[in-house]
Amino acid sequence: MNIPKVWNRKNRILLKELTKTDFKLRYQGSVLGYMWALLRPLMMFAIMYIVFAKLLKIGNDIPHYAVYLLCGTSMWSFFTECTSQGIQAIITRGDLLRKISFPKYIVVVSSTLTAVINMLINLLVIIIFALINGVTPSWSWLLVPFSLLELYLLSLGISFLLGSINVKYRDVTSIWDVLVQALFYAIPIIYPISMVSQTSEIAAKFLLLNPIAQSIQDIRYNLITTETVTIWNYLDNHAVIIIPFLIVITVLTFGALTFRKRSRYFAEEV
Repeated sequence: MNIPKVWNRKNRILLKELTKTDFKLRYQGSVLGYMWALLRPLMMFAIMYIVFAKLLKIGNDIPHYAVYLLCGTSMWSFFTECTSQGIQAIITRGDLLRKISFPKYIVVVSSTLTAVINMLINLLVIIIFALINGVTPSWSWLLVPFSLLELYLLSLGISFLLGSINVKYRDVTSIWDVLVQALFYAIPIIYPISMVSQTSEIAAKFLLLNPIAQSIQDIRYNLITTETVTIWNYLDNHAVIIIPFLIVITVLTFGALTFRKRSRYFAEEV
């Protein structure tokens, strides 16, 4: 009975050490070091805010739009970082996989947890900005971790699925990079859902069925302003509302099964 406990403890220690190593190596050799975990999304936010809020006047009807935009860009950065690191994890840790026998999923999880650390730092900044901007704290802030968990599980499922395929077919990384660029404009990160609904309500509803958009909108609603359009206040069909969550469960399950099936060949293909 002690063997499983020892094995689980070894896995936890390995996961912890790999996560710490990934986080340190990511910023090794840079002048600003760990500050890039904070500066990267802030710089992206600054560019987006100047172009879309100040020049194109998007978001004037949204309370606390600056924080609203910062939250969206930060959560999007978390998703893209999580998936990009997770997809590359097996290839990056190829030497380790050939030398040591351990559950292969730990490599992917450790890579995605590095993105979680960065996201938590950014979340703290968002909260500080929100308070400075006049956002009133409420009990709904306690719901934010559930939306973050949903976004993380989706990212993890994608990482398992595409990461396992990417070991043999390296084109997956390039295809995903292009797809991510398209997704950025297909998700209401910069523009509000209300802009889409003015043209087509069907398109707006379809966007909210995307679990990425749904989770980001929920975070904005619970953290910043209740005037945010979410799947809960825009759709009245309960059968449809569960679709984003079913997508997350399906992607995570299928990704984990695919990863498990292909993991036996990783040492040969890396």
